Amino acid sequence: MTFTERASEQLSQLDVLESHAIFVLREVAAEFERPVLLFSGGKDSAVILRLAEKAFRPGNIPFPVMHVDTGHNFAEVIEFRDKRAAELGVELVVASVQESIDAGRAPDLGPDASRNRLQTVTLLDAITAHGYDACIGGARRDEEKARAKERVLSFRDAFGQWDPRRQRPELWQLYNGRVRPGENVRAFPISDWTELDVWHYVQREGIELPPIYFAHEREVVERDGMLLATSRWVRPGDGETAYTETVRFRTVGDATCTGAVRSPAATLDEIIAEVAAARVTERGATRADDRFSESAMEDRKREGYF
Repeated sequence: MTFTERASEQLSQLDVLESHAIFVLREVAAEFERPVLLFSGGKDSAVILRLAEKAFRPGNIPFPVMHVDTGHNFAEVIEFRDKRAAELGVELVVASVQESIDAGRAPDLGPDASRNRLQTVTLLDAITAHGYDACIGGARRDEEKARAKERVLSFRDAFGQWDPRRQRPELWQLYNGRVRPGENVRAFPISDWTELDVWHYVQREGIELPPIYFAHEREVVERDGMLLATSRWVRPGDGETAYTETVRFRTVGDATCTGAVRSPAATLDEIIAEVAAARVTERGATRADDRFSESAMEDRKREGYF
């Protein structure tokens, strides 16, 4: 047995996943001129941020952090986003969907409508404005069928569009980062992680998360089989009644289409046990924009979505 084989036997699953993710982050920093880290304030992007800390320490993270802000965000997530950016001293770029609407670049769907799909225009405009050639994201292949088709370095053409049939082979973890002017890639360092891997890593690393990931009491309204938190964008409609429930969120996004789950899980151990027993992915269970169409995510990704 070689030294490398003996060493790999001593690595845990999390060690192997972490090592590969750090390798990808360093490859992106080395191969691209203007990478950016997409940060939603959710658990996956919080993990990516910790991996970036480890990848480049003792130096600073060598690229900015960008949030595509729908304007329909959970207050706890925005507070967490600003806090982490300040703690790390990274440049925070906020690309605003509302500004895209005001500029006539995206349609105004009304104050209560989901703005998830509108993020595509805002993201592509920000990529063009800042000249980003690689966008690092926290997407995982276990989340959804379209994301299972992604490469680690997922190529986007000059229009920001994704074609799963035109992705580059990645044999032996060799990554081709060549792009022409105007083209870019989306880099997914935790593609091979599962939701359970993410929670184990959060626990091991002591990563702070927004409190909405843990059980708490919140006023909700049940709509289309989902529990939506009431807010200025989500109000009870005809035949609906708001009530207080003990819930937590498995994923964060636009508050108009991101549902909570009934849960007493208030600690990391309890959340890990709950996720281990789950039979539906976090997006499949709690994202209205994905639940009612098998091709919804793939259609958005072809247009340039995350």
